Amino acid sequence: MSQRAPYQPSLLRLLHGAMVLLVPLASLSGAAVFSNHDGRWWRLPFQLPGDWIDIHGTVGVILWPLALLFAAYALSFGRARLARAANAAALMGLLLAVVSGKLMEEDWLREGQFDQPIYHLHLVAWILVTGAVLWHIVAVLSRGGLLLARSMFRLETRDNDRPWLFIRR
Repeated sequence: MSQRAPYQPSLLRLLHGAMVLLVPLASLSGAAVFSNHDGRWWRLPFQLPGDWIDIHGTVGVILWPLALLFAAYALSFGRARLARAANAAALMGLLLAVVSGKLMEEDWLREGQFDQPIYHLHLVAWILVTGAVLWHIVAVLSRGGLLLARSMFRLETRDNDRPWLFIRR
């Protein structure tokens, strides 16, 4: 007997999809920044070409408003989903990362100022986001398998479920 995939609200899928694209980009560009400029705990065996601070900052500028929209959705329409610890941890890590990133000065790393408290908070947020996202993926797969995971990437919408309809609620 085949199971039918659960239906996920379109706004959740849209915002979640943006996070699926941007969070790994932020994490990987952040790893490049850390390796090229700080590298206290680990460093790639080669220098990555490019201005990774600007690349990472650009991803952060795009991520910032989308993360706030995602948080607004989660705290309103998605409150029930936040009862799952893995979901709440992923959202908290994301918010800590974007807020601490917004408070950073990009010249700190270029000038070798690695002891700024906000920078340390941003590094902690990076670790939390990575762990929370992995926990979130494992929790989704253990709760609903690939069927649940794939439901977040479906393109179909129901007549009463269009992203702009959430504004009227």
